[in-house]
Amino acid sequence: MTSVDTTAAGKAKSLARDSVKTVIAASMVGTAIEFYDFYAYGTAAANYFPHIFFSAKDNPTVALLMSLLTFAIAFIARPLGSLVFGHFGDRMGRKTTLVVSLMTMGIGTFLIGCLPTYDQWGVAAVAVLCLLRFIQGIGLGGEWSGAALVATENAPEDKRALYGSFPELGAPIGFFLSNGTYFILESFNDSNAMLAWGWRVPFLLSAILVIVGLVVRVHMEETPIFRMAQEQKKVVKSPLTEVFRKSWKQVLQATFLVAVTYTLFYTLATWSLAWGTKKQGEGGGGLGFTNQEYLLMLMIAICVFALFIVISCVNADKLGRKRVITFSSCALVVFAALFPFLLNGQIVGQRNFFANMVFLCVGFALMGTAFGPIGAFLPELFDANVRYSGSGIGYNLAAIVGAAFVPTIATWLSSHWGVHSVGIYLGVMAVCCLVAVLTCQETKDVDFTK
Repeated sequence: MTSVDTTAAGKAKSLARDSVKTVIAASMVGTAIEFYDFYAYGTAAANYFPHIFFSAKDNPTVALLMSLLTFAIAFIARPLGSLVFGHFGDRMGRKTTLVVSLMTMGIGTFLIGCLPTYDQWGVAAVAVLCLLRFIQGIGLGGEWSGAALVATENAPEDKRALYGSFPELGAPIGFFLSNGTYFILESFNDSNAMLAWGWRVPFLLSAILVIVGLVVRVHMEETPIFRMAQEQKKVVKSPLTEVFRKSWKQVLQATFLVAVTYTLFYTLATWSLAWGTKKQGEGGGGLGFTNQEYLLMLMIAICVFALFIVISCVNADKLGRKRVITFSSCALVVFAALFPFLLNGQIVGQRNFFANMVFLCVGFALMGTAFGPIGAFLPELFDANVRYSGSGIGYNLAAIVGAAFVPTIATWLSSHWGVHSVGIYLGVMAVCCLVAVLTCQETKDVDFTK
């Protein structure tokens, strides 16, 4: 390390930082809301929207597929959001951009809960649903990368992956809150009540999370590394041009590093919910679980997800990011080949809680292992003056490649060629991740101030 580098690193250390509690809250709350919102929508799209916004009477499978396609709209909007918020995040700072992205995301989610149904507004209801889903995606496009930078740019050099786990832990928290809300609602209401008004409650309650997030973020400091970039006049006028001119390879690597985690998450959380609870001919596998039973199993398994995020991040700080993600990619290929046997009703029978819990717990353990180090690995691939744009574009392109159409594709594949075709789909994504990580340099010891 040169004397200039040493001076820069020392300067970054000397700048005022937020407390660890503030960093945890500011970085975690946005990802928690992201996964809360998206899983609330995914659950509603799988169980309620086919009846509320589409006609499930003539062909239930087609209604389910149409509903799940609206799920994809926000993922398509996310890269656009990352372009907009990434530009301002690298020019104006992480703090202001994160406040605006959170407000955009929160407004879109809340208004979905207020939306009239198809019976009330007809096709206009579907059109407005798609518009609000798009707005949700724009806000979310600036969320993760900013949260990851708040965490990692405030972190000690030897604990960046551990600090990077803070936004990643928002995922299981948001998932648990969303699932828990639906679980409680379905415990006290029948299906008619859920279709009439119950489905709205999780979307309306998201306003509480957004208000908490805004309070925390308004009072946090700008990150020390961005302030140092401002002092050293390293802030560029056009971060997006700089990213695509100098770091296009890293954007592609980031996209495929993250894509498999999205594919796995929505296979576990959205597709498998429909597969486990719906009859054959309705987009399900006829496994015989009730919706409430499956939500409870998911809530148990999500604790495994949170645990393995922390374990993988500790290992990533000790062993390196590449080793941890290489292991998870290879393990996911094996999992993709074996999990269909656990979800095949002809093999395991109906209502086999043990087989289903093995599927969910092993899947979420691998999800945590793959997802945890991403919070540090992606920002470390890019220079400080384009870090918000670069990591955000890669992460949100991964949302299209790995998540946007996962529930739709998996439902279509399983209804035509059986559950093993879903395993092949996941296996292909895991191989893509493996290729991406093997082409990356290890970033554990990079100078993060550059």
